[in-house]
Amino acid sequence: GYSGWAAGQLEEEIGRNGWLTVDASPAIIFDTPVEQRYDKALGLLGIDPRMLSADAGHA
Repeated sequence: GYSGWAAGQLEEEIGRNGWLTVDASPAIIFDTPVEQRYDKALGLLGIDPRMLSADAGHA
């Protein structure tokens, strides 16, 4: 498959908070096994991935 962005699309999506971003952590990038990187990066944002749900609804 192929995925790509139009010119300026990614910047617009980031500006609309369509992506979670976190400052790069050399320890996560170079010293953390690949399968643990997502959880570690969420931890830098103070998010516990166990609290995330794929279900949507109304509060």
